[in-house]
Amino acid sequence: MGTPIRIGWIGTGVMGLSMAGHLIRAGHSLSIHSRTRARAEPLLALGAQWAASPSDAAADAAFLFSMVSMPADVESVHLGPNGTLHSAPRGSVLIDMTTSTPALAAQIAERARAQGVAALDAPVTGGDIGAREARLSIMVGGDEDAFSRAEPLLRLMGKTVIRHGPAGNGQLAKAVNQILIASTMVGVVEGLAFARRSGLDPHKVLESVGAGAAGSWTLANLAPRMLRGDFAPGFRIEHFVKDLGIALEASDQAGLDLPGTALAHRVYTSAVAAGLADRGTHALAVVHPSADALR
Repeated sequence: MGTPIRIGWIGTGVMGLSMAGHLIRAGHSLSIHSRTRARAEPLLALGAQWAASPSDAAADAAFLFSMVSMPADVESVHLGPNGTLHSAPRGSVLIDMTTSTPALAAQIAERARAQGVAALDAPVTGGDIGAREARLSIMVGGDEDAFSRAEPLLRLMGKTVIRHGPAGNGQLAKAVNQILIASTMVGVVEGLAFARRSGLDPHKVLESVGAGAAGSWTLANLAPRMLRGDFAPGFRIEHFVKDLGIALEASDQAGLDLPGTALAHRVYTSAVAAGLADRGTHALAVVHPSADALR
């Protein structure tokens, strides 16, 4: 193990908790802040120090990570009155791993640059399983030198780490990911509903189609949960609705019409209205028009 690195970390949700844990287990020194201290207790038990604010977490840190919920949270954590950029040391690297907007990522990078700090947007995909097993795919936007400095830390959390260009491009790559997932999830629900309504054993069908061209991470990991009625969140619906809104806004700016993504966004929005905001994205099976066939 090399010299321990001083790291500030903000956000200890479903994924952030596991991600920060990998850094601590690698021997690095973390200063942790989250809205609820109790959520950070497992990390404090591993030796992390508690920080009363994002600004406190950033003080004396060489790298500052955030993994929070919404773009408004990202803005507050880094640009707010007690944000990281009030105390981030010159030469440090700020890495936001939240799925946020490309415009906000570019704004943070510009503000950081003016203070001698580098900023990367590095959203992830892989859900709770990928976070626990350090098998996330991490999509990065920002300065190439800052990326090179941060890459060894990112590889403690992810199996695939790729820089896509300047600030904001990590968020654009994540939008592609969410666009792909949205229509795939609709297809999985409809396929399972069709199998069950046709009198087939959906578990055997999954075994058959998962080994062919229809195979996907969603089919392998989330379809079985749908069939069990296990809708505990690996990634929450309310966050996916946010992500799809970002993707649709970016597609409008690019002059693209994405009807499949728009349909998924509407169905997921109905799931939030039905009280499923805190359930996993595979709870689409509860509100999809074909849901009755899956019960």
